[in-house]
This record gives sequence, structure tokens and C-alpha cells, in this order.
Amino acid sequence: MRLVKHPVLCNYYVTYRCNAKCAFCDIWEKPSPYITLEDVTQNLRDLKRLGVSVIDFTGGEPLLHRQLPDFLGLAREMGFITTVTTNGLLYPKNAEKLRGKVDMLHFSLDSADRDTHDLGRGVACYDFVLESIRVAKELGERPDILFTVFRKNLADLEAVYRDITQPNGLVLILNPAFEYGDVETGEQLTAAELDYLSAFGKRKGVYLNEAFIQLRRDGGNHVAAPVCRAASTTLVISPSNELVLPCYHLGEQKFPIEGKLYDLYNAPETQRLAALEGRLPACEGCTINCYMQPSFAVETSKYFWQALPSTLKYNWEKGTWKRLIGVA
Repeated sequence: MRLVKHPVLCNYYVTYRCNAKCAFCDIWEKPSPYITLEDVTQNLRDLKRLGVSVIDFTGGEPLLHRQLPDFLGLAREMGFITTVTTNGLLYPKNAEKLRGKVDMLHFSLDSADRDTHDLGRGVACYDFVLESIRVAKELGERPDILFTVFRKNLADLEAVYRDITQPNGLVLILNPAFEYGDVETGEQLTAAELDYLSAFGKRKGVYLNEAFIQLRRDGGNHVAAPVCRAASTTLVISPSNELVLPCYHLGEQKFPIEGKLYDLYNAPETQRLAALEGRLPACEGCTINCYMQPSFAVETSKYFWQALPSTLKYNWEKGTWKRLIGVA
């Protein structure tokens, strides 16, 4: 049964440019413009009309955009929940400008070992993450650590939890790696490794959407009976001010927004393509977390019930549940 029939999330790409070269991502290879404040202002108005509640200003590296604090401030003024994920390279010098404007601030960290983390990110950013944690805490922020889990770094979870997140009172978010297009992320986790990850996710101060684990056990999305609701739950806006459907990773079609996002999203051609969510050939076996998370949240299924406890746990700890239901 569908519980929410409108989109709830916008993945707003401020730029595809990045100052890192992660081995498991190809977005940094793309040329890209930067979004404009004029377009953001109009699009946020339309996103509000469409029922969206969460804006993820993403990239690339979102802190490369000098107007990011303006975008975040505008979104917060309009009542959106905001989220930003950064590699930490630019956070310390921009922290004061971002203060109080990001509800869910994530620092990417994939190992407690400097060389291992920096090798995977293609740039020396480990020390910047630790400095970002220190600066954010001094400013009264409550950042999270986003740990992208591969087979090769599964054993590093314990040290990150013991030495970094727990001593600093941070939430450790476990983000199982996924493959898409020509990007290879290495071997998939075995059943035993998924069991280990699931057990780790039950620890205090750790967030893991248990439905991510179940979806991998089930072989991912299946086009014959799709669980993905990417296009109907999530709007993807490109740095060129285009609506991308059905999701960023497939990007089958891009529609120029031209100040008319609300009408564009509801247009017959757009809705026709959105209806193919999870049913395209490339959707078979998909486990892309950023689209599965909202998909699980809007429709009752076994994934909804498995995702619910961890989602409630995280939103309670971060205090975002009040804003989600409109009481604060």
C-alpha cells in the first residue's frame, strides 16, 4: 500500500565537479557548470508545492560551490530539512558560513588508517576529516561519519567506531557500496559479511538501514516486481538546471526546467517516464541506496518494516523527526 504519493526528497546537484578522485565514483570526471541562486530560489518554491521535505545539496563536492551557504539558508527558511555530504577538504574554512544551516552533515570516512582512506579517495583528505570533526564540534554542530562499506574495508569498521565516532559522540552511518553503469566497486559482500554488517548496525551510535541488507540478500531490485520508486519519491536536478529521470545513475532523459519545475514534473511525458521506475532493463539487480531509502519509506512492504526501526532511531537522535511531521 502506498503511504505517500508525492516526492519527498530532492537530490540537488550543485556541481558535478569534485576535488577528490574516488575509485568507486566517476562523477569527478564530468565537466560541469554551477547552479545559480535564481534557479535554486524558483525550484525550491516548486519543490515545496510538490511536497518535498528534504533537500540534499550534493555533487561532486558541494562545498566547491561558493553560494552553498546561501542555498542552505534559503532552504531552511522555507522549512526544508537539509543534508550535505563532504570529503572534508573544504569544510574547516567554510564551517562558520555553514553553521546552523545543515540538519544532516555527513563527513565521508572509509578507514581509521590515513593511507587506506586517502588511497580510496584519490587525494589526501583523511586529516581534513578529523579536523572537520573538531571544528564542527567546536561550533556546536552534530556531524555524522558516512562509511562506504566494501569487502576490503569491512574490518576497518571496528577501529572507526572505537577510535573516531564513539569518542566524538558521532553517528556512524554504514553505506553499503553499490555498482552502477561502468563503475565497479569490487566484490559484493558475502552472506556472512552481510550478517556481520547487520549485527554491527545494531550497535549504539550506528545507523544502518536493515532493508539495504535484505535487498542485497534478495538480489536487488527486480523489474518484474520492482521495489524502486526513484522517480516518484525523488527529484534529481542537474547543475545545468535539468530534471533528470528516472534517476541520476540512469539519466535516461534530461528535461530543461526553465523556471517551471512544478508543471514539468506533472507533465504527461515526465510522468510516463517516471512510471518506468524500477522497470527499465538497467534497473534489474539495482541496490542504489540513495533511491532505495526513500522508496522503502513510502510504501508498506517487508522493506518498509525492516527500514523503519533504524530510520526512527536516526531521526530521533538527530531531532529531525519533529520537522518531518511539522511540529517544529
